[in-house]
Amino acid sequence: MSNVFVVDTYQRPLNPVHPGRARILLSEGKAAVFKRYPFTIILKIEVQEPAVQPLRIKLDPGSKTTGLAIVNDATGEVVFAAELSHRGQKIKAALDDRRTVRRSRRQRKTRYRKPRFNNRKNKKKGWLPPSLESRIANVLTWVNRMSRSCRITAISMELVRFDMQLMQNAEVSGVEYQQGTLAGYEIRHYLLEKWDRTCSYCGSKDMPLQIEHIQPRANGGTNRISNLCLACEACNTAKGTLDIAVFLKKKPEVLKRIQSQAKKPLKDAAAVNATRWALFERLKATGLPIECGSGGLTTFNRTTRAFQKTHWLDAANVGKSTPDVLIVKDIVPVLITATGHGSRQMCRPDRYGFPRTSAKGNKKVKGFQTGDIIKAIVTTGIKKGTYIGRVAVRSSGSFTIVTSTQTIQGISYRFCRMVHHSDGYSYTKGSALLPMHECRGIRAIEKR
Repeated sequence: MSNVFVVDTYQRPLNPVHPGRARILLSEGKAAVFKRYPFTIILKIEVQEPAVQPLRIKLDPGSKTTGLAIVNDATGEVVFAAELSHRGQKIKAALDDRRTVRRSRRQRKTRYRKPRFNNRKNKKKGWLPPSLESRIANVLTWVNRMSRSCRITAISMELVRFDMQLMQNAEVSGVEYQQGTLAGYEIRHYLLEKWDRTCSYCGSKDMPLQIEHIQPRANGGTNRISNLCLACEACNTAKGTLDIAVFLKKKPEVLKRIQSQAKKPLKDAAAVNATRWALFERLKATGLPIECGSGGLTTFNRTTRAFQKTHWLDAANVGKSTPDVLIVKDIVPVLITATGHGSRQMCRPDRYGFPRTSAKGNKKVKGFQTGDIIKAIVTTGIKKGTYIGRVAVRSSGSFTIVTSTQTIQGISYRFCRMVHHSDGYSYTKGSALLPMHECRGIRAIEKR
């Protein structure tokens, strides 16, 4: 497990401790639970002149998931690890739905408000659409939270892709630039992500994969990214120079899936490129020194230290400051998913854009709100027991609690006690690292 954060009685961060040590402090009554996520305990005494070790927070920003790791540069220990899933696509989908409803009402002349298509002429410098802004806000939120839980003295983030062509020849340009070493390296890693590290034709995993031309070059195919996929050696040999429609004539569903996946736009890559420098500028405002690493260096650090491919391990290997030996034994990352704080929409519309539900009630009921994690101890009745989970409140004071195994309805607020306030995120426990022999198999695939 990741280490437990510790603060003193004045909420000043101390050195994180092993979970076993935190358990002893809690059982002896010397500390109490301060926060559930990230798990933090607060001592009941003040520590005079504590020797707090400096830590570094490392970030591997992504379009859908960002890896976070807190590393002790002196010892090489990974103190905390997490993977933060963004909700940028959900925000865009919600905005698209709202725009569709408004335009349909205007078209039928059933909306009183005039169209405001020209209200964005004077955008502020550095403006980003809400779907991208949320990604930056999520990362900044967790950097600030970690800074309050432990002594963060430096930040490392993956900022740019390495450019071997420009290193070898400063005058490289035009077609020569596009046909250099970097192009093949980046395309290979992009295809591994795009096709989920599986053979496009047979779906095989955990085996060497080759770059395959969907439309063979012998038949006029090109090297464009939309004409490339991954295939195992057997499928690549069997297909040869056959047209894909001929090769997959007995598998029409596979043919349809490949053709659809091949046309998938580079939306994720564009999102990362659009937010990378904006995140860098926001992090500079924290006043902490920032080390910038490249994607190539991250991959080099991870492969030379024999680690598997995960978001939090990529984050731990960002930058030149990565210790020669990283201690990641028994680290289990926290999987954080951005859920938002609800909708400002007063009521749900029907398909014509008119209200179909009543207006929202009070957000809080008896001090609780939907999304809070609570502990309910029911002492009497058929629902007698202890339940810990997320709550859905009702104005009557009779709540619904969703635990990891069941849903209990009709729990009175009198039995409920707050465990963790709703903060716009949901949390689950990640998985431990794979055995070393399985990691070698994954690395063999990535090298092909």
